[in-house]
Amino acid sequence: MLAGPLPGIYDPTGPGKLLFAFFAATAETERENIRESTLEGLDTAARKGKHGGRPPVITDDMLHTVLRRRAGGESVERIQPDLIIPTGKRKGQSPSVASIYRALAEHAKHEAYPEAIEAAHADFATLQASEVPGPRPAVPDRASL
Repeated sequence: MLAGPLPGIYDPTGPGKLLFAFFAATAETERENIRESTLEGLDTAARKGKHGGRPPVITDDMLHTVLRRRAGGESVERIQPDLIIPTGKRKGQSPSVASIYRALAEHAKHEAYPEAIEAAHADFATLQASEVPGPRPAVPDRASL
């Protein structure tokens, strides 16, 4: 035992190659079954309208409050204690300042590229209507305007 593994145990070309091939095929079949059942479960959940992930920390109402108060000149650090997380494991606590800044950055990105958001929604609706998505309609990019 102290000299290392027994000779021939891990050698797929040795006398136990048939057993080795059997276990390798069994393991591959099991991995494929797990993958298929996972994909099937995700597809079923998506058809029911359920998507995984955490609930949003910053809700639309909270973002609206932050935007309104920032327009009034208040800092994020002063606004943060007044915000309360409505759901999830941190329910009743205030979101972190970093979460508020991330939500503001995401909001700014949505405001900067509204046509990209509309195109994504249109693509999603097309994908829901049919299995194979068609080509995207031509939308002029911002550089050519």
